[in-house]
Amino acid sequence: MAATTELISALLLFLLMCSSNISSSEKTRRPEPCKRLVVYFHDIVYNGKNAQNATSAIVASPAWGNKTTLATPNFFGDVVVFDNPLTLDNNLRSTPVGRAQGFYLYDRKDFFSAWFGFSFVFNSTRLKGAINIAGADDIAKTTRDLSVVGGTGDFFMTRGVATFTTDAVEDDRYFRLRVDVKLYECY
Repeated sequence: MAATTELISALLLFLLMCSSNISSSEKTRRPEPCKRLVVYFHDIVYNGKNAQNATSAIVASPAWGNKTTLATPNFFGDVVVFDNPLTLDNNLRSTPVGRAQGFYLYDRKDFFSAWFGFSFVFNSTRLKGAINIAGADDIAKTTRDLSVVGGTGDFFMTRGVATFTTDAVEDDRYFRLRVDVKLYECY
């Protein structure tokens, strides 16, 4: 009788451990995105001379800065508003598929870091609507994830992650980001 009780207890413990492992592995498994889009975000900062080509402008700067040169150190305190072209490849001259519209601000004095709040706005035969993105961008990292916090049109109420990779930098006047948008809630 005691051997049977021990056997049943051991079997129950084994089943409990197996079910625990199954549920924990299900929690760590990431879902597949329901929609994915890769675009390139081109930013040309106004420098006092390039008004025709500029796609962004410094609209606020710290007391020691100005609106045509990003502040030192690390551009801390600068706020930049942008209306940047989005392309499907890394060529600035490619036909835009949409616009990135919003702002970023440099929020750390000790290293490069920015905070972004913007929308990818699409109005083409292929895509219509907007994807809204917000979050911190630790520029020193190779890849950075920002939150997709909503959308409209083809992206109605979407949620997901936008992974930034810096694709090119030309001093403090131009940068290009590769943005891999993975949407996990699609309606």
